[in-house]
Amino acid sequence: MVATPIGNLADLSLRALHVLQLVDAVACEDTRHTQALLRAYGIERPGSQLLAVHQHNEAEAAQQVIARLRNGERIAYASDAGTPAVSDPGARLVQAVQAAGLRAVPLPGASAVTALLSVAGVVTQAAQPAGFAFVGFLPNKAGERAQAVQQLALEPRAVVLLEAPHRIEDLARALAMLGPRPVTLGRELTKQFEEVATLPAAQLEAWLAAESSRTRGEFAVLIHPPESRPEDDGEGRRVLQLLLAELPVKSASRLAAEITGQPKNALYQLALQLKRDQEADGADD
Repeated sequence: MVATPIGNLADLSLRALHVLQLVDAVACEDTRHTQALLRAYGIERPGSQLLAVHQHNEAEAAQQVIARLRNGERIAYASDAGTPAVSDPGARLVQAVQAAGLRAVPLPGASAVTALLSVAGVVTQAAQPAGFAFVGFLPNKAGERAQAVQQLALEPRAVVLLEAPHRIEDLARALAMLGPRPVTLGRELTKQFEEVATLPAAQLEAWLAAESSRTRGEFAVLIHPPESRPEDDGEGRRVLQLLLAELPVKSASRLAAEITGQPKNALYQLALQLKRDQEADGADD
């Protein structure tokens, strides 16, 4: 499993370059794309040594790979960009290879997920769980996407998403419900027009609209962890608990702010914490 560059061709590891020269065939997501990539490194392979293994034929193509492995051939697998099987085809191939009693070897390298994490400046507070959650692409449909974001709002860790240019504005609108929660957006990572920006989720849509170039390219998006647990407030907590029994978090916190006169953002964070506590209690039952 060979990780290939996500943009900058210099990010291919020396080990990956050696393996791509050494193997008998290269299985890949797109044979034309991989042929061009190999030629950029001075590697020429006939079409017969490039095997198409993508999301539409992965199960069937995996059997062809297994047959060649059993015949003593060495096969490399590369997705179009980055590490295979991370929001790209490859997982079914690995599963089939391992089920056949054969070995899958990882060749680490470029990944938009870890690249963005390294420059996002995520600092975990003492009361917060460590680590991050990788979600990948959210659903295409607006309603399902909004529901997914509501679930992500309850996640106490950092969350990493991926998005395509034609859907980044839709994602920004969906993330606006997170209000002041910081979001780091990485656009065209490792490429010439790379851009990384951190801003409140509510401002993301306006930031994209400020310059037409900001909606171009591939995106990785990191939702920062929520601020530390809000201070317990007796009246705000009591009102929120009543409202959350009937309303979603956003509506409950808005109404609680109107009823109590307390800051809406603080109540929103408290509502998220209450929701998390309720879900944790339900999981323990």
